[in-house]
Formats: sequence, C-alpha cells, structure tokens
Amino acid sequence: MYIGEVSKKTSLSIKAIRFYEAKGLINPPKRLGRYRVYQAADVDLLILIKQAKQLGVSLSQLKGVIVYQDGKLDWLRIKLFLAELRVQLQAKIADLTANIANIDECCRQIDTDHSLSDCSTLANCR
Repeated sequence: MYIGEVSKKTSLSIKAIRFYEAKGLINPPKRLGRYRVYQAADVDLLILIKQAKQLGVSLSQLKGVIVYQDGKLDWLRIKLFLAELRVQLQAKIADLTANIANIDECCRQIDTDHSLSDCSTLANCR
C-alpha cells in the first residue's frame, strides 16, 4: 500500500511516517518506481509507535526496542518492552490512586472541621 493509505490507517501524517522512517524506526519500504510501498507489518509497527508515544515513550527508547533480525521485527523484544511499560503504568496508577485517597480524606476533614489543620494526608500526595 502507498503512504497515503498508511497515513489513513494509522492516523499519522505522511510527514510523521517519513520522519519515523528517517529515524530508523521503520525499515525503508520497497519502492515501486518512485512510490514507497508499505506492508501490513509496517502499519502495525507505526500504530505501535504512535500508541507508545501517547504513553510518553521517547523515540530513543523505541529505537532501542525496535530491532530487526533477518529483516523481520523481533516481536519478543517488543513484547518484553510492553510488559515492562505495563508494570510502570500500573505503578503510576497506584500512586495516583493513593493521591486521590489522600485528597478525599482532606475533603472529608474540610466537610467535618471546615479546616485542613489536621490534614497531614495532603502532604503525602506525590
């Protein structure tokens, strides 16, 4: 498929697709004349890159994970990276949940005492 179709399937701009190609995140696609011809695996990888970036993963981190062996992606390496990313996100969720509980406790104290003078839990927010 041509770059325009890849752009539609991934919701990435043509400029972004070319940028990721220039950065070595995706292999240069084969050409048909002067046109780039992408495969379904390229679309999958571009979607993965887009989603990882939305989660705060840097391009340099991605470059260390996206490795080709014999012209094929090392999906096991990507899976291990995603598993580690999942653990990190779960830790962030736990921290945020604790912060919400601390704020809720402070709000309860405000409702009861009309003050935060006894609210030490707000200081525990991270």
